[in-house]
Amino acid sequence: MSAPTRESMEYDVVIVGGGPAGLSAAIRLKQLDPDLSVVLLEKGSEIGAHIFSGAVLDPCGLDALIPDWKEKGAPLNVPVTDDSFYMLGEGGKVRIPNWPMPKLMNNHGNYVVSMGNVCRWMAEQAEALGVEVFAGMSCSELVYDGDRVKGVVAGEFGRNPDGTEGPGYEPGMELHGKYVFLGEGVRGSLTKEVMAKYDLSKGHEPQKFGLGMKELWEIDPDKHKPGSVTHTMGWPLGGNAGGGSFIYHLDNNQVYVGFVVHLNYENPHLYPYMEFQRFKHHPMVAELLKGGKRIAYGARAISEGGHQSMPKMVAPGVAILGCGVGMVNVPRIKGNHNAMLSGKAAAEAAHAALSAGREGDELSDYETEVRGGAIGQDLKKVRNVKPLWSKYGLTASLALGGLDMWTNSLFGTSFFGTMKHGKSDAESTGKAKDHKKIDYPKPDGTLSFDRLTNVSYSFTNHEESQPAHLKLKDADIPVTVNLPEYAGPSARYCPAGVYEFVTEEGKDPRFVINFQNCVHCKTCDIKDPRQNIVWTVPQGGDGPNYPNM
Repeated sequence: MSAPTRESMEYDVVIVGGGPAGLSAAIRLKQLDPDLSVVLLEKGSEIGAHIFSGAVLDPCGLDALIPDWKEKGAPLNVPVTDDSFYMLGEGGKVRIPNWPMPKLMNNHGNYVVSMGNVCRWMAEQAEALGVEVFAGMSCSELVYDGDRVKGVVAGEFGRNPDGTEGPGYEPGMELHGKYVFLGEGVRGSLTKEVMAKYDLSKGHEPQKFGLGMKELWEIDPDKHKPGSVTHTMGWPLGGNAGGGSFIYHLDNNQVYVGFVVHLNYENPHLYPYMEFQRFKHHPMVAELLKGGKRIAYGARAISEGGHQSMPKMVAPGVAILGCGVGMVNVPRIKGNHNAMLSGKAAAEAAHAALSAGREGDELSDYETEVRGGAIGQDLKKVRNVKPLWSKYGLTASLALGGLDMWTNSLFGTSFFGTMKHGKSDAESTGKAKDHKKIDYPKPDGTLSFDRLTNVSYSFTNHEESQPAHLKLKDADIPVTVNLPEYAGPSARYCPAGVYEFVTEEGKDPRFVINFQNCVHCKTCDIKDPRQNIVWTVPQGGDGPNYPNM
């Protein structure tokens, strides 16, 4: 297949990804120098279409970037009013008091938000400053000039399922930059390529991940408490996996009901989506949702490795921003503020370099600021919470993690030093024969829903005539290895029902990829035990179309 001929456009900075990191970088670049040419490319149908986050937002990132955000109408309208933590049993709950928790766990001064709407507002600010913002533009390839990243290929459309050029084929364009910023979020395809090419993970712990699933509900007004924030741990996961839930009350009688499963679980029979559905039948949650209706659903992987898993963030001509590096504070379940701060730091480093006449080199000042500045300080205090949880389980880690956060906050030190994460999440998956099957109750269609019905509430759409964007390195492994050894875990770990094993009488099982269902969560790319599934971008504009998420 010969390489298509493409036109090219030149910019000072090319930004991939219209999330909080990419948008912050774009805004800051134009604040520093209105004459810089900056382009931002987003694969979703619009800015915000693929933004999926809790979210309780710490406004420190916005404070640093746009101090007058309130006057400019940023959609931070619901301040947190109360904050509660519960340990759940199957039929009851125990509240964990707030007073023993370190100050960093306090949500006072934060806001319950739709990050999709926050990003839509940020895009308006960027465009008003002169940033060229293009949605519906998947960036499918990197462009190199020798050893440096020079740009990206964006906007390729119209390939046939076999990869050949269809009748309406459009080759896209090359967008070249003196610097390229990758703000693709967790496990971005171009970010993975850069990390592999330049060996950026060398000397760092493997990244760890969680799978976050969320439904937006409209509930009975009598039960609605704008600004109420609840987190739970324990049931239904128990000892099968780490994780927990969040329940955030927005405005307009709406509530986010979310569930996170840490992807280092061992039992391949675990079904994260069904754990989420079962959670909603807990009396506390069922009573809240009674008489309400689900409005939207979605899922996304979360980077959880923190301080010790952050790879090198720069290579010649390119910088990785936000969740591509892994800047989530796990106990706080917050990363958007750090994503914004990382975009700001990258912009400032690029501006200084461009002012000095440089281009295409490593923006080492960006990495220095991330590791030594506010982001690094935020993550270093909580660096042992995740490995303590993984090593000792939930109950012990509550006490040990709390103690560790206190000593780090008060004295800047830890009894544990800096703990290691060990295995990747894929390597953590155990063999089916060594673990018990888990019996999940059938969804009732009122509180809990089957997976494919819920996926329709993500408003996902993919052009079916294109090549599948989910690639197998070896087409035989799902049936010859993953099915007999791991009970075919992809049929369960995917929260969108993309993967299934089809058995017809008298025939061997077939592995089917329903890529049209994909909500771009990246779990398959992370959790497949043989790392055989590779997530790539589909055509621009495809995927979920999240509303107020």
